[in-house]
Amino acid sequence: MPIAIAVTSADLVLPPTDQHTPGAHVLTPPDAQEFPDALAETARLLDQHGHLVTVYPTTTPRATVQRLHAVRAMLESDRIALLPSALPPLGTAVLVRQLRQLSVCDFAPGVLGASTRLLAHYVYAGALLAPGSRLDRVPVALPADPTGAPRPSGQLAVLAGPAPQLVRADGEGSLSGPQFSTSLTYAPGALGNGSEWVTARLARQWQVRGVHPVPLPAESAAWWGTGKLVEFAAAISDVSLLYQMVGSMRQETCHWCGLTLIGDRCAFCSAPLVQPDRTPRAAIGQARHRALTPGGPHRSA
Repeated sequence: MPIAIAVTSADLVLPPTDQHTPGAHVLTPPDAQEFPDALAETARLLDQHGHLVTVYPTTTPRATVQRLHAVRAMLESDRIALLPSALPPLGTAVLVRQLRQLSVCDFAPGVLGASTRLLAHYVYAGALLAPGSRLDRVPVALPADPTGAPRPSGQLAVLAGPAPQLVRADGEGSLSGPQFSTSLTYAPGALGNGSEWVTARLARQWQVRGVHPVPLPAESAAWWGTGKLVEFAAAISDVSLLYQMVGSMRQETCHWCGLTLIGDRCAFCSAPLVQPDRTPRAAIGQARHRALTPGGPHRSA
């Protein structure tokens, strides 16, 4: 049974790229489910799959995030990973699809959970926006308009990650694309012929191997500040390449929960990677020894 992947919105579950990719479980929002039912829902997933990796956008409502942490705390389980994603909605959905692909591989739960941060660095997520769009979530400066207007009059091409970038779509500049094989997923909103710019010009510049249209996520308009957009995300879709990328990372053992992990932090208990002789438990033991030693820090005057 593959490790369970859960999300907070149905928009984060994209169609699979192959017949082996499993789905993801869409958690019921707090306003539609009583807390005991939420506990039972998560407990069933743990019973069926052993471990649960939950991905949610950083823009998720506070009540939903609090529900996630409350359920984890009440179940007293180290088998639940709660992983926020700062990518735009479509980029997060593409990341979730990669995790779904890897969930059927032979990775340990801690490795799969920790791979979320690794894979996010290789998702090129952005959007083509209508003139005058606000860019509150992407730290980029608006390009100069050739007419001298205070705001650009043409469409804007914006890259939110891995590195923020903005260019005028009708200009000579281009968005920095991936230097490896990717597929391009795009979601058209209300932006006229914007899809043609993405599927023709951008796809050609980035040399993608496939272009896949999907419905625009419900949160995209709010994330980008406009419904007049075409959101896109280029990422590795070949599961063998994903497996090779994750499998090539050095694996460590979490000093706190004992799971195998990659990177510098455990996805399940959030403990940072430390050297064996500097673990918190060792430090606690050393402090206890000093406290019980005559002349130690807690000796009475």
